Amino acid sequence: MIDVSEHVYEDDPHEGHPDCRTRLPDVSYFFLGNGRILAAVQICPGGQGTPIGLLIMNPDRFGRKRDALTFDTDSGLEQTTVRVIREGRAEPMCPPGPEGEWCRNSEIPKVIVRWVTDDVGVEEWFYCPDLEQPLLLREVRVTNCSSHSLNLSLRTGIRRRSIDDAFGLKARQERHSVIKYTFLAEENRVILENVADAGVLPSSSSYWKNTASVSFGHELLDHLYRAAAYQLPAVVSESGKCDASIWQYNREWVRDHAMMSIGLTLAGNHMKAKKLLDRLLKAFITEDGQPFDSSEKRNPEEVELDQNGELLYAIDHYVRWTRDSDFISTHWDTIKAVADYPLQNVFRHDPSGLLINAREYWERHSAHGLQMGIELAHQLFVSIGLDSAARLARLTGRKTEADQWEREAGRLKRAMLHDTRYGLVQDRRLIKRRSQDGSVQETIAPLPECGLPDDVPLAGPQEHRLNPDASTALPIALGFLPADHPAAKATLADLETLWDQAWEGGGYGRYHVSSEPDSPGAWPFPSLFIARACSESGDSSGVWRVLRWLNSVSGAKAGSWFEYYGDRQSPPFPQVGIPPWTWAEILILLIDHIIGLRPEYDAIRIRPRLLPGLKEINGSFPIQGRRWTIHILADSDDRHLGFDAGSRFVESGRKEARVSYTDSDCWIEARLQQNA
Repeated sequence: MIDVSEHVYEDDPHEGHPDCRTRLPDVSYFFLGNGRILAAVQICPGGQGTPIGLLIMNPDRFGRKRDALTFDTDSGLEQTTVRVIREGRAEPMCPPGPEGEWCRNSEIPKVIVRWVTDDVGVEEWFYCPDLEQPLLLREVRVTNCSSHSLNLSLRTGIRRRSIDDAFGLKARQERHSVIKYTFLAEENRVILENVADAGVLPSSSSYWKNTASVSFGHELLDHLYRAAAYQLPAVVSESGKCDASIWQYNREWVRDHAMMSIGLTLAGNHMKAKKLLDRLLKAFITEDGQPFDSSEKRNPEEVELDQNGELLYAIDHYVRWTRDSDFISTHWDTIKAVADYPLQNVFRHDPSGLLINAREYWERHSAHGLQMGIELAHQLFVSIGLDSAARLARLTGRKTEADQWEREAGRLKRAMLHDTRYGLVQDRRLIKRRSQDGSVQETIAPLPECGLPDDVPLAGPQEHRLNPDASTALPIALGFLPADHPAAKATLADLETLWDQAWEGGGYGRYHVSSEPDSPGAWPFPSLFIARACSESGDSSGVWRVLRWLNSVSGAKAGSWFEYYGDRQSPPFPQVGIPPWTWAEILILLIDHIIGLRPEYDAIRIRPRLLPGLKEINGSFPIQGRRWTIHILADSDDRHLGFDAGSRFVESGRKEARVSYTDSDCWIEARLQQNA
């Protein structure tokens, strides 16, 4: 049995400087990094934390927020603020009500922070200028807004160290100062200094130019894309390490990281995706193919079997977008072990042939009252993963394995969707889980030794329901169950009860709140599961509702969302952190579903879904060594609907097309009606 102490953390956010808290009023974190240095610009206008704070971290060492290399035990992040000191005044001018945003017209990711005080306006620019060195630059532009000259100095620092820059400014004059932060890995510390010059190195500019670029012509969607495409690669270290939730878990999961690699792949960060997948295959898979979760190896009855499928699915995505077949050959033995692992007899439910164990998708286990059963997500992802593995095998001439895995994938899919006794469709809707005897697992009851705090829902006296569960949206989102199937429509209707369950303000919970072993609250990335399913089903209002909710919560200005939004009992639970998986889900929604771009091995498939309010989408994507330009237009004239391309069509209709690859850069244009 999993040791319940694994869920216990000792960091108390009520002890120490307020900056140690991840959740501060109206806080936003802008993450920057190049794999060799990781930084977060904290914008906190709510009055509790430092208004403009700078956290710098070792990307290869996970830790709590208070463990950041720029955090001081007594003063938090206060020293990292730039202060303007005016001659003749004892107190420095601190930033009131700062505003931060992602730069909209920059060759690389940059954060701009603006604030004004007295007669002085300040604009700060943060960015990593180089791909190879652990550097962060902070350009500070100070403007004398008065009609007379001022003598000023800038002061900032890290912990007990500070630097100053004194200067005079005539009326309306601007001063440009540059501060450089260098991370010294061997000493695990940061040094700062004033430097004369700033700028972006050509290698960094070239790298970002070669990633994907997208414009939706819509302020919210463009912001979501920038936030996700900039921050997801920033938090992955050069060695492929990434905390599954920054400042929260200090652990890694195959599932979370596989989904991150898909987001990186879609956004054109192919080298980062490869590093992440390479690390998973080398460090998080046992010799017999078992995936680690929470950086731990499990007993078979508590293995998260969906992880095998998700990893194979992610590798398939990477290879389809890059045609890097050498990656398959390099890791073939591990890929084969990952595909074969769930097919062992220990996981086989004899009457149905489906997979069985005592773990569920959201990681509840036997201590939470989960018994041996058939979990929807395990069948779903293993089936999808085996199909992916078969494609990888066929691409590299391994017909025997390809045929075997295709048969197993089809068998699991048929049993999951059509077995009337053991399948995961009941009353014409998808269900989460069945018991070994075929009955629907509707409730769980925690064991006395579960170690739950008294006031979480699962510890209460009420019935603890398992259904509905946001994971049942995934077969619809992934096209495993057709979106126009009656069970898909009934499932989405059922999932509506997860919106605003025991809270106000919107957002979907992971599952029925009565079985929550943590605090109740709305979760961004499960909400995006449902948004993706809504996109497939043509429910544009459902997509917009999730996206507008994301834009209303704390963290929206930076586009860095907390794992969930609700009260957290810390300790024993960790403080809520920032899961990179959310950025991956946003990229999947925007690129895979709305733009509908889905490269295959022999052609590019595109099926856009224009949301109401979108008139035009422009994108440019690196696919299999070439640059593909995508242009999507809303058109109400029925005569114009359809596709045009600079290459031969394999298939073409009014809603979907498949276009053959070429030996040079190419383009696709689509004219479509908007979704209702």
